[in-house]
Amino acid sequence: MQHTQQTQEQSLPKIIIDLFKKRGLTEQQIEEFLSWDLHSLPDMSQMKDVKKAAEIIVEHLDGKKKIAIYGDYDVDGTTSCALFYQFFKMINVEVDLVQPSRFVEGYGLHLSSIDDAIDRGIDLMITVDCGITNNEAATYAKEKGLGLIITDHHKDARDEMPDALAIVNPNRRDETHEEMRSLAGVGVAFAVCVEIRKILMGRGENVSSIYPLLEYVAIGTICDLAKLTPMNLKLVRHGLKSIKSTKFEGIKTFFDPEERSKDIIPSEKLSFNVGPLINSKGRLDHPEIALKLLIETDNKKARELYHHLQNCNEERKAIQKEVFDEAYTQVLDEMKVSEPNIAIVYAPHWHEGVIGIVASKLVETFKIPAVVFSDAEEEGVIKASARSAGDLNIFNLLNDNSDLFLKFGGHKAAAGLSMQKENLEVFKNNMNQALLEIPLIERTVTDFYDLEIEPEEITPTLLKSLDMLEPFGMGNAKPIFKLKNAKLKSFDLLKDVHVRWNFCSKKNENLNLKGISFNYIGKYGLPSPMEVFERQKSDEVDLEVFFTLGFNYFRGNKYIQLMVNKVTIY
Repeated sequence: MQHTQQTQEQSLPKIIIDLFKKRGLTEQQIEEFLSWDLHSLPDMSQMKDVKKAAEIIVEHLDGKKKIAIYGDYDVDGTTSCALFYQFFKMINVEVDLVQPSRFVEGYGLHLSSIDDAIDRGIDLMITVDCGITNNEAATYAKEKGLGLIITDHHKDARDEMPDALAIVNPNRRDETHEEMRSLAGVGVAFAVCVEIRKILMGRGENVSSIYPLLEYVAIGTICDLAKLTPMNLKLVRHGLKSIKSTKFEGIKTFFDPEERSKDIIPSEKLSFNVGPLINSKGRLDHPEIALKLLIETDNKKARELYHHLQNCNEERKAIQKEVFDEAYTQVLDEMKVSEPNIAIVYAPHWHEGVIGIVASKLVETFKIPAVVFSDAEEEGVIKASARSAGDLNIFNLLNDNSDLFLKFGGHKAAAGLSMQKENLEVFKNNMNQALLEIPLIERTVTDFYDLEIEPEEITPTLLKSLDMLEPFGMGNAKPIFKLKNAKLKSFDLLKDVHVRWNFCSKKNENLNLKGISFNYIGKYGLPSPMEVFERQKSDEVDLEVFFTLGFNYFRGNKYIQLMVNKVTIY
């Protein structure tokens, strides 16, 4: 069922109007932003090769040929594999699923995977979320007689595109439909399924609705940090809506009945819970458990697989903390000598499965881009994950040094690479020098907030109105507020690292606002809660509290909670 939203300015709450104005949206853009109308989506069949790919797949289906789906080991790749699997199951076709190991084969399509597919009698391999830069593997597949269709969304960065039967990628060099570029790999996979269904139904076959597959599109799109353009907003909104009544037992395990009974499933649930759990297995060894969970039909088995991922994620967190603490110390040591433009750190023993998250946390901590290296399998080779800061295009910056790399790929916000260890110092110098040519505001994370509000304005009605802006993610950040005319009434430390805040209004000390900050203690550049509490006693000092808003559900109770990013005094 299609949803419509009234977008006339008079029907919107003032806080929403103010947010849209701050973000510079026109009336037409607001209407498009709030729309749920799937009929107004850009025509995905216009992407290059999508019809060609669908026709080739249907030919193989007609010939009873064996098909395999080959996907990356992250959330986007895993959900893409699951989406294709479920689609083919709907049309009573069994396909093989293949994912490489981060630690054995590494990212992308490999010659060994081609050999393995041939040994298993595969006739057609469809890549998801990878393949656009794997020219050698594509050529090898052609020589060996293995049909190859590439579906991907990463930048087309080689001198030539791979030699495949079809390449569906909104970011291929000759793609002209700009509105498609934001699709995640799982969105591209969905577009191919839509086209296959269209062909099958066009010749009279009965194919059930693929609307439930948008659940996978929602998870992959949010967790891969795909930009939430109007197109992706619609796809994710409907995916989240479908999750509330999901029939997929694997997806159901991530959401308890209470969560599925609420008005909406917030995108943060995907970002901070579902995504890390799916990713955890691929970060530490092989991702197959996560993929098995996403396609499992038995509730009991699904629960077992889910608990396996939970245990794995706890292990991942412990490893990640060790690596981050060491990386953090390296950056601080470097800052004693000079102020770096980028955090570039390396240790041979760091677990490569967590270096991407550590890079993101370094950006969050020091407000500059970060590249985290660890040893690769090959002697003398190191590999890294890079993350951008501010509006910096980290892919373009790294691409200028591509002559130093053995492998390289990614996009504006994140990239991965490998190179000879002996090139590390040259790489560091090159990156720091290149960043000097870029204005500081374009390459750092600046303190930002959407609106300044009074304590009295924080009401359940405000939170309800913010739900209209969901889903939040890349390109549609959750609104950050700055609290004015407030004071810190009390605070508690939880497990020595988290802070539970109790603010009140200066105008009305009986108006209390509860807040929480996770891992706040010891954060770089932030005053301690006690320092804030003591210094506010001066009449010349005011608080600045930067936060997002949400509800906290505890023992059957529901109350407004400020998710506090930082507290400053001025």
